[in-house]
Amino acid sequence: QKQAEAALRQSEALFRLISENAAELISIVDRQGIRRYCSPSYKTVLGFEPEALCGTEWHVGVHPEDVDRLRQATEEAFRTGICRTLEYRRQHKDGSWRVLESTGALIDQGPIGQCLLLVARDVTERKRAEAERAAMQLQLQQAQKLEAIGRLAAGIAHEINTPTQFIGDNLKFLKDTFNDLVPVLDVLDQVRQADRGGGDLAALVEPVRDLAWKVDVDYLRAEIPSAIAQSQEGVQRVTRIVQAMKEFSHPGSTEKTPADLNRALETTLTICRNEWKYVAEVVTDFEPDPPLVPCLTAELNQVFLNLVVNAAQAIAEKVGDRRDAKGTITVRTRRQGDWFEIQIADTGPGIPEHVRPRIFEPFFTTKPVGKGTGQGLALARSIVVDKHGGTISFDTQVGQGTTFTIRLPLQPTQAAAPAKKAA
Repeated sequence: QKQAEAALRQSEALFRLISENAAELISIVDRQGIRRYCSPSYKTVLGFEPEALCGTEWHVGVHPEDVDRLRQATEEAFRTGICRTLEYRRQHKDGSWRVLESTGALIDQGPIGQCLLLVARDVTERKRAEAERAAMQLQLQQAQKLEAIGRLAAGIAHEINTPTQFIGDNLKFLKDTFNDLVPVLDVLDQVRQADRGGGDLAALVEPVRDLAWKVDVDYLRAEIPSAIAQSQEGVQRVTRIVQAMKEFSHPGSTEKTPADLNRALETTLTICRNEWKYVAEVVTDFEPDPPLVPCLTAELNQVFLNLVVNAAQAIAEKVGDRRDAKGTITVRTRRQGDWFEIQIADTGPGIPEHVRPRIFEPFFTTKPVGKGTGQGLALARSIVVDKHGGTISFDTQVGQGTTFTIRLPLQPTQAAAPAKKAA
């Protein structure tokens, strides 16, 4: 018994030594939710004297929005013995809010019964740094997206200018044709008035005959509908380009939303058409009935743009100045079980073996100065892997081309809170 008492005293002394010198907040809470012990670190971290907190309920000072979640976790811990790592807000004595990360374990306190030993650390600065880093990354992605649109601006202007030009030509043709038809309309108006007033219709036969020979009716019957149809097609093309620009440049949501990635890919191909149309034919092979994928659409648009432009540049490098030679960019989507797969393949020169291990490294590029920053594939990997829980890989053959494959989960990915069984 003396040995047991000595061991207990030694254990208590060790606990006191640890708790009094630890930077973490250490507390003991009984089943009634009363704090039985608070370490001296409460003074340095939160500004409260430990003695003032002992005897108070555990939720005093906890942010009201976090109380219910912590209460459920506490009840679960006493019921099952499983203690989860949680983050919550706790008020400092000066009135500011601190973010704490807490875990715990069930312990036996003799007459008091089972209690929760809680260990928490102040992660406020870490969370602030993470938020600032996330904001900076979002700003960087948006800046890169706008930079990409700026780089593609000349091509987009050309894509808009072409239909606008033939719309203008057709409108001029219709205006000139209308001016030619005005005399015909005037004669027809005279015929109508003569018919109403009992005038001499025979006298109008000659003017009508003259106009019939002057106006090429067969030509107008063929060309006017064609001019109208071409103009309507041109307006639709401009509308598609403007809509694609609007969708692509939109900052998007910070929360994943279900999206049709076939449409997102079509938008990207429209935006960068001038980048590939001179060097490649684009073949699309889309999933006929695509599922909606929970994703950050605006960020995936950036990934798709990087891969398509890279494919076009790779083909341009291979075909050189030969305008009669074109490569092929194939964009394919498929549902693969619980995953949605996107493949973007090119018939370019392939990736040299010594470059392959580094292509996802930030700022690594094989392009000439001014042609690339080396952030495109690094950003693509971050968006696909880190933000969507997906995968991005490539298959390449020198002289044959490269295929990039992106796989995205069809179920939203959520980081589960770690749990441990109490000792």
